[in-house]
Amino acid sequence: MSFERFVASRHAAGELVVQPRMGFADPAAMRAGLAATRDAAAATVGTITLDSYTRVGDTDSVSRALRAGNPLNGYPIVNHPPEVTRAMLDGIEGPDFPVQVRHGSARPADIFRAMIAAGLHATEGGPVSYCLPYSRTPLDESVRNWSECCELLLAAEQPGSRPHLETFGGCMLGQLCPPSELVALSVLEALFFHRAGFRSLSVSYAQQTNLAQDQEAVAALRRLCAELLPGTTWHVVVYAYMGLFPRTAAGARGLLRSAAELAVTTGSERLIVKTVAEAHRIPTVAENVAALAQAASAAGTAVAPVDADNQVYREAHALVDAVLNSHADLGRAIVIAFKRGLLDIPFCLHPDNAGQARSHLAPDGRLGWSELGSLPLRRVVERARAGPITSSTLMSALSYVQNTHDARALARPMPAIGTDAR
Repeated sequence: MSFERFVASRHAAGELVVQPRMGFADPAAMRAGLAATRDAAAATVGTITLDSYTRVGDTDSVSRALRAGNPLNGYPIVNHPPEVTRAMLDGIEGPDFPVQVRHGSARPADIFRAMIAAGLHATEGGPVSYCLPYSRTPLDESVRNWSECCELLLAAEQPGSRPHLETFGGCMLGQLCPPSELVALSVLEALFFHRAGFRSLSVSYAQQTNLAQDQEAVAALRRLCAELLPGTTWHVVVYAYMGLFPRTAAGARGLLRSAAELAVTTGSERLIVKTVAEAHRIPTVAENVAALAQAASAAGTAVAPVDADNQVYREAHALVDAVLNSHADLGRAIVIAFKRGLLDIPFCLHPDNAGQARSHLAPDGRLGWSELGSLPLRRVVERARAGPITSSTLMSALSYVQNTHDARALARPMPAIGTDAR
């Protein structure tokens, strides 16, 4: 069974597929982490998250670390021979437990080759979302690199199992980017993959700062995908909040519950979880497994009716339309759009980002635009009347989710001594 079929079958059974971020340098530890994920009390898929050196192509540093026994923050799939990775996956990965490779590279050709050689055909990323936040690689080079990798993965297709790509565009910088641009970038990367020949996709959206606005965003994402991805099997994957996480365990659990609620009420098929340890350190396998079980328990929540013809959709549609009208070749159109400021990510420091657009966080947590720059939104956006951005206002916005959920957790009355605290 392919990645897409597994997710579709679990969704049809009323289950939310949940997935951790997990990567270990040692193959035995990686195997144990995958086995624990597979055996969690949830419908799960596995993750092999790669280390930071591999993401930037620094295989020499990986080799030195492995020889010296120094820790790495992920699995070095390029340095480990394919037979080592295949042995690590043997008896773990299969029709009932697909495994996805997650990396973060703007130059991922060696990663794709290593992944394919190990028998893996599901991964994620994109020419924008794995370039602008994570590297200083020129955007046009990233577009060429990802075009090459699409060809590599499509050429490795196996009978009965289509290769699967997940866009990362809906997670751009993780925070303080208005939802309409996250939706537009996720759709554009999906369309980039679609035009390359992929027919098995997932489109991402990262939980932001207001549940109702996030629900509107996922509805907009679904509508745009239905309009622009004919003949393609796709599903929505929601990411638990990617910014500063609550410092209290209760606050972190509350935020994860909210992420699961977002996924389930919008009919999303998959959720990438975080854990109670996110604000402090890399989580353990046990903490990841507990987070998977907690998120899966939300699957009985009803889908919430949300009008897809909402403000997020109107903005995202205008952004996508402007890019598609920039050039017939979508990769070239994306590069042109960033040069002209038709796409502009707030607070992104990459040289190819115009850096003129700014976002504003309203008191209720809704994200909007305070400065449009050259974004093609002047007919659909009423700009917020926000004051100048200072270091203190920026830190306040970045800490909004953390502080809000910690405050809620601390405000809950503690059970009296001798009462059932369950």
